[in-house]
Amino acid sequence: MLKERYPYFLANEAVFANEDLEVEDKFRGDVATRVAMADARAIEAAITAADEAMPAMRAMAPYERQAVLDHCVERFSERGEELAEALCIEAGKPIKDSRGEVTRLVDTFRIASEESVRFNGEVQNLEISARARGYRGMWKRVPIGPCSFISPFNFPLNLAAHKVAPALAVGCPFVLKPASLTPIGALIIGEVLAETDLPKGAFSILPCRRDGAELFTTDERLKLLSFTGSPEVGWALKSKAGKKKVVLELGGNAACLVDAGADLDDAVDRIITGAFYQSGQSCIGVQRILVHESVYTEFRDQLVAATEALVAGDPRDEETFIGPMISADEAERLEKWIGSAVDAGGRVLCGGERDGAMLGATLLEGVPEDQKICREEAFGPVAVLSRFDDFDAALERINDSAYGLQAGLFVRDIDKVLKAWDRLEVGGVVIGDVPSWRVDHMPYGGVKDSGLGREGIRFAMEDMSEIRNLVIRSR
Repeated sequence: MLKERYPYFLANEAVFANEDLEVEDKFRGDVATRVAMADARAIEAAITAADEAMPAMRAMAPYERQAVLDHCVERFSERGEELAEALCIEAGKPIKDSRGEVTRLVDTFRIASEESVRFNGEVQNLEISARARGYRGMWKRVPIGPCSFISPFNFPLNLAAHKVAPALAVGCPFVLKPASLTPIGALIIGEVLAETDLPKGAFSILPCRRDGAELFTTDERLKLLSFTGSPEVGWALKSKAGKKKVVLELGGNAACLVDAGADLDDAVDRIITGAFYQSGQSCIGVQRILVHESVYTEFRDQLVAATEALVAGDPRDEETFIGPMISADEAERLEKWIGSAVDAGGRVLCGGERDGAMLGATLLEGVPEDQKICREEAFGPVAVLSRFDDFDAALERINDSAYGLQAGLFVRDIDKVLKAWDRLEVGGVVIGDVPSWRVDHMPYGGVKDSGLGREGIRFAMEDMSEIRNLVIRSR
């Protein structure tokens, strides 16, 4: 069960400033707990503390940073069921999926612990010509400075971890704004960090209103902004960020291709998960499904039957697969998109019914490709099927999108695999599985409107550090 109230964390310390943020149980709709909200003064104080903490953070030895991360791994494991239950309530995520996200939280901090003591530089031979004779060089990475993090509601534990853990591994103090809809997971991370010997000011975790978070973006003492969320907000923040480095993990409308000769039973099983896991509220959720003409009817019928068998309801129930969307407004938005697709000639194969924030797992076919459900990010339990008969043309259809996060292909021809890897305008190509698959140390991120930069611990650590060169002349 959740506590009655939660503080924010300012310069490593819990502050019960108020109870202004009401966090709802996303399935029941009632207030589950109350959280302290940070105002502009608290945000300013947090940034000042992070700036002042930089020398001490920079001075921490790798083994000291590793000890902090190892403590987090141990405590998150001990508090795993508490974290899962909090996630189930605040996000409406089915309890089995919530436990899975806790596992990923632990994995992410464990990977960061391992990387913290092997984040090295390089000795470089500079004698490439006569003029450089007697010169030798080496370079190392140093922390970039205080960082600003803004995390989303859909993976409130693990996507916060993908910012916090690499910052600790490198030695960067940070301020984190968790999503107001789902702040509890990040605050429990704060409780665990407060148990460590991090220098004062090393971290602040501050739920706040969007209009009160301007300093997270504009303050020049912050040297990096890492944002995960909608493209509209992300690109607007980048335009205001000034000189600081910006990493954006934004939206998508991921495509999945099922070729002739694919194992249809396996493809159906994986696409069900990819399209409807946590009610489709994932930027790499399967939204567009391109199926070869020769297997289309058989695949469609199997997929519809499997979709109709999914259990929807209370996310606390161990059997539930489809829980609520994050709000009734979001479910209503997507219901309207479905209606528009049908009005344009599309056909609902299953689902489409809404009850408050609950939207049934929905499959469509025959939808004109100019419809929002095909062009924009649905971010809900809806996927659109279409046919193809030419592989090259299908790749072009996948690329015909403003987004480019990941794509999945069920193909068995190595030439097609390599062609897809060469031609698809995405950050990642997944073969034999859905685009929704991710493991937490791989480079992850998108192109086009899906963002810039890469997460995955080592790659985020590179963004949170700078190269400092050393040249030595021997006379």
